Amino acid sequence: MQNSDALSLTAALLAAAGELTRRINDGVVARGFEGRPAYGYAFTRLARGGATVTELAAHLGVTKQAASQLVDELVRKGYVERRPHPVDARARLLELTERGRACTRAAEEAAAEVVGEWSELLGEDEVRVLREQLGRIAPHGPVRPVW
Repeated sequence: MQNSDALSLTAALLAAAGELTRRINDGVVARGFEGRPAYGYAFTRLARGGATVTELAAHLGVTKQAASQLVDELVRKGYVERRPHPVDARARLLELTERGRACTRAAEEAAAEVVGEWSELLGEDEVRVLREQLGRIAPHGPVRPVW
């Protein structure tokens, strides 16, 4: 592959990822939720049964202080609540509230709309192949923003 081909592919993937993130966030806002893309990255971790601030920080690839600031914001907006940790009395377990789960569903709906548009443009078979191919090269692990 020529450098120009590699750069072209890189630019297309980055542009598609950025556009997808923007469209999901716009869809969430259009459904009546206030937020920013960082919320969704946090929600993906919290939706799996909650997490501590330390676990959330590791998931997001940020400091514990940065994660704490995000959690404070999510609590103020009613998306997350702090509960006693069932095993560690020193820690607090962060869990999505019903509002947080509803926001997550709104993000899933918005993502489905975008992928539906891709299916109309490319065809369902091509989108399936795209999903399979990207699944082979995408890193496994947390989906996190590039801060």
